[in-house]
Amino acid sequence: MLHRSASVPTDNGIMLSNERLEFLGDAVLNSVVTDILYRRFENQREGFLTNTRSKIVKRESLNKLALEIGLDKLMLAGKNVNKTGNTNMLGNALEALLGAIYLDYGYKKCKNFVEHHLLKNFIDVDELVLAEVNFKSKLIEWCQKNKLTIDFILLSEELSSANNHLFHTQISINNQVICDATGRSKKESHQHAAMKALEIIEKTPNFSNSLYIPETTEL
Repeated sequence: MLHRSASVPTDNGIMLSNERLEFLGDAVLNSVVTDILYRRFENQREGFLTNTRSKIVKRESLNKLALEIGLDKLMLAGKNVNKTGNTNMLGNALEALLGAIYLDYGYKKCKNFVEHHLLKNFIDVDELVLAEVNFKSKLIEWCQKNKLTIDFILLSEELSSANNHLFHTQISINNQVICDATGRSKKESHQHAAMKALEIIEKTPNFSNSLYIPETTEL
């Protein structure tokens, strides 16, 4: 948490700050987030994974994360440095923290911290993904290409005790139920269901063939 403006000399005359840890943490964070996304989105292509990772590790996201976990209260900087004005200092400090966790506890603990503390509590990865890809449009295009009909059916709309809406949507293709999903809005439930349907299509060889209704011939 020691910014270079408040660096202190070591016994051998080297000025000590968090810059080296920041360098290490930047590399570790990219590796950890890549690992998490690769395992979580098994059927997505490289471009999708790269774009999603860049949204998580971009400077604005890291600065916000650092504020939310309170690093601004722990940072040491020179008297003439405005910590709130120079917000990149906070993102850099977060990277330095990850570098320190990696050195003291190893890759596995560092990944666990990112996945189960930072991402789980402060970054909605699903929301980032929905913003990255319009799964509903992608699914509709696939159906049109394969000359299939598609319906998004709202099964229910619930209101929780905290006054939060929960929409439940079902997808049918060629009048066959494919999957269902929920969301905090009708649009989000459509996107979640479409994403699930596309995953099923990717995993099932010749999936479209199973949806065609054979024509009956009169005797």
